[in-house]
Amino acid sequence: MKHVRITSRLVAVMVVALVGAGACAFDPQAGGGGGGGAAPAGAAEQSTGASGTPGPDQRGRPATTAPTRTPTPKPTRSATPKPTRSTPTAPATSTTAPAAGCPQGEHQRAVETYLARLGGFGPVTVDGRQSAADCAAIKKFQRRYGIRPVQGRAGPTTYDVRCKAGTGTTFCVDLTRQTVWAVRGGKVIMAPTVTRTGMSGYRTPAGTYTVNYRNRKEWSDPYEVWLPYWQHFTQGMGFHETTTYLHEKSIGSHGCVNLLHADAVRMWELGKVGTRVVLIGRRPGT
Repeated sequence: MKHVRITSRLVAVMVVALVGAGACAFDPQAGGGGGGGAAPAGAAEQSTGASGTPGPDQRGRPATTAPTRTPTPKPTRSATPKPTRSTPTAPATSTTAPAAGCPQGEHQRAVETYLARLGGFGPVTVDGRQSAADCAAIKKFQRRYGIRPVQGRAGPTTYDVRCKAGTGTTFCVDLTRQTVWAVRGGKVIMAPTVTRTGMSGYRTPAGTYTVNYRNRKEWSDPYEVWLPYWQHFTQGMGFHETTTYLHEKSIGSHGCVNLLHADAVRMWELGKVGTRVVLIGRRPGT
């Protein structure tokens, strides 16, 4: 009898154990059946932020907050900037760049104008801008008059060594080149021609003067000779027809500007008292 009771109790305990185990187990494949042991919807989401479906390893354990793993960001490779080569900036150049090796001077247009009227130094363009042709002409002029440095620049010295003609008639004498010509109103009215000026010890001075006395045939007291077509401008010196062979360079004059007959006549016709006289340069050897 005791044996039967013990057996019955064992059977009852086993039944209770089996029924209780089935109530705690949640089969996710059973569609939520098996009693009210399922966690409220959204409970797990509140604690973990993930799905509220407990897994098989959560049997009989209170719901705990599952540790969250913050995904480790993968290291990103930042593109290394490639070195850039800076291109050197070229210096700014003038829109009116001068000819190579030939700087432009502050009297460019005035010198161009003068050389164009004078002629004999090469082609020039009167535009106030330096060019290779202008440079060559100015250099030639500078060499002829001993201007240093010879660089083709129309500077103050080059500007001064020129015949500064006015609006009226001007007699121009190039002592260095031993030539004479006449200008009126900016135009050459008598082309450059040969002359002979003062010899050593009697240098004809450069400068600007005015014809202040004229005589068709002047007598020279000191030298006792006639001076045809005489036009005096300074210190007993003036223009006149030569009384000796003009091309005899070894003798020269005593300061006067000697002329061939035809040239002396032409300058007499062009000149008058008050005519401007400009002498530039210096005769070599004086």
